[in-house]
Amino acid sequence: MDERLIARLDELVARLEEVEKEMAEAAAEDPARLADLGRRHAELKEIVDLYEAWRRADIDRREALELAAADPALAGDLSRLAEEKKAEADALEAELQAALAPRDPNDSKDVILEIRAAAGGDEAALWAGDLLRMYERYAERHGLEVEPMEAAPSETGGYSKVTVAVHGRGAYSRFKYEAGVHRVQRVPKTESQGRIHTSTATVAVLPEAEEVEVEIDPGDVRVDVFRSSGPGGQSVNTTDSAVRLTHLPTGLVVTCQDEKSQLQNREKAFRILRARLFQLEQERRHAEQAGERRAQVGTGERAEKIRTYNFRENRVTDHRIGLTIRRLDQVLDGDLDPFVEALAAEDQARRLAGEA
Repeated sequence: MDERLIARLDELVARLEEVEKEMAEAAAEDPARLADLGRRHAELKEIVDLYEAWRRADIDRREALELAAADPALAGDLSRLAEEKKAEADALEAELQAALAPRDPNDSKDVILEIRAAAGGDEAALWAGDLLRMYERYAERHGLEVEPMEAAPSETGGYSKVTVAVHGRGAYSRFKYEAGVHRVQRVPKTESQGRIHTSTATVAVLPEAEEVEVEIDPGDVRVDVFRSSGPGGQSVNTTDSAVRLTHLPTGLVVTCQDEKSQLQNREKAFRILRARLFQLEQERRHAEQAGERRAQVGTGERAEKIRTYNFRENRVTDHRIGLTIRRLDQVLDGDLDPFVEALAAEDQARRLAGEA
């Protein structure tokens, strides 16, 4: 391994020890700092554990070579052992190189996932509901928790819009590649002629921001309260528990009415608003001409898609990497790993090449 890389890894070992001391000293009344230290500790520990494994394999390789030179009778077996340890060390070095590649600073954050029905009317709303179930099952497979935030059910089933938060280590790193237009090709249940319809739903993935990352001036937010209502307009609450926030400087509007408590709806609405403002600030910093959130979802037209789900052919195709999997039923049951891993590998390759 290159000496400069070893020196960098030794620095990370020392930094991990510092973080562990800081975690022990961090006051319990500063949960935001403790959470930040915990995320940093997890990231460093992963790299340091790989480094320790590489050092053990490298030591075993060198010792096997020394013993082979000292004892010709065992030279054959020890040389083979040295080759095995070299292969192990080489594989670990490759993992270390990948782990040290520039990372998205949001990867360890929780996320807010917004799914909206787009082109296709009632079928698009049903498709939005199918995507929500797919993501719930994907999160469950990886030990992540899904928290309902906001929902606008469609009268015919599914959702015109639904928002959830996903909590757990690396939530954003797992969901960030899902942002965009998801196109479905299938025969709707209401289609009597058996014709295939094409519908779309858009997905936006927002890293959830801590209060210390986004400060909201109360004077910049208009808060309106009203009675919650469900599909068809029937009252589902007899008190003014629904909350609508309007951020006056940006015009962003967030509505939450799923909880019976106005306080809970207000808290969730501010979390969504904070995430959207955090995204806007990131867009400003990156000097993007179009907002990242708007770029994620596009206009929702059928031609703008990141992935197509074809029911008749049992096929799912990710158009960004040209990957097709003919296990649509398993994908909709939450088996998204083949796509996520392939997209992450491509992203990592770009970062290693300095393109990202």
